Amino acid sequence: MYKTHTCGELRAEHVGQEVTLAGWVHRRRDHGGVTFVDLRDRFGIVQVVASAEIDPEAHRALEEAGRTEWVLQIRGNVRRRPVGAENPNLPTGEIEVEAHEVTVLNPAKPLPFVVNEDKPVDEMVRLKYRYLDLRRQRMAHNLILRHRVIKFIRDYLDARAFLEVETPILFKSTPEGARDYLVPSRVHPGQFYALPQSPQQLKQLLMVAGVERYFQIARCFRDEDLRGDRQPEFTQLDLEMSFVDRREDVMDIIEGLMIELVRTVTPEKRLLQVPFPRIPYQEALDRFGTDHPDLRFGLELVNLTDLAPGCGFGVFEKAVERGGHV
Repeated sequence: MYKTHTCGELRAEHVGQEVTLAGWVHRRRDHGGVTFVDLRDRFGIVQVVASAEIDPEAHRALEEAGRTEWVLQIRGNVRRRPVGAENPNLPTGEIEVEAHEVTVLNPAKPLPFVVNEDKPVDEMVRLKYRYLDLRRQRMAHNLILRHRVIKFIRDYLDARAFLEVETPILFKSTPEGARDYLVPSRVHPGQFYALPQSPQQLKQLLMVAGVERYFQIARCFRDEDLRGDRQPEFTQLDLEMSFVDRREDVMDIIEGLMIELVRTVTPEKRLLQVPFPRIPYQEALDRFGTDHPDLRFGLELVNLTDLAPGCGFGVFEKAVERGGHV
């Protein structure tokens, strides 16, 4: 067994216990005959200490192996930190592990960027070394948050009689707002599958089949130019309901989902307004010039059409002459 405990679970009640840990060296600090290592795994960080006076062999091993991002196995005893040395910023800040045995599971070469600090890194470097990028605290947090959001969505919709159904990825072309990604068929030369831009037709078939309430954490593909809110491959919550005679029924499901999601998964965040404000589509265009306004900011359109004639700016004057608005 590589470890008996995770790095993030040790607390004061574990004092006196012998534990075996495995993880990455987050930071190392040398203080004469004492070496400290912050050992990290997915669950948190714990301080490991080795003293040349108490255990010279373990101290020498930790001093040689405790380099950033080396993977170590540590066997030692949990003890309280000295008074005044506690770290209130760490869940494990009351204790430390006195190392008696240090094993190198995997050494690390010099890194292309710092993993234990949230400093700006060139995007292409991050993508090339994605496995290192995902070790950074912010990225690891994003993965955990994504998992919790998806789990909450599944539980919430399941409690409201929705059925999760996976639909095919290899399908026929169903033209939508972008081009399709085409996949050649080996069995049928000259013919192609199309990756779905959304499961639209497939979920309609499920409604005809009597599923009534369907949802899916759907993988979708769109061959279009990259923009700030566009990706060639993305995940969406796809949902469909039968026997619905009011659009409010669908809106209430989504609104309730989003409100409870924020309150449960990210309780530290605050919703600006509950229930969500609702405005007609045309009003959104008239007031904000878009069908998805950001209501956090009061940046509404101001109609200056009456002031445009004779203003001396040709673009405005011609727009009004053509029946437009300024």
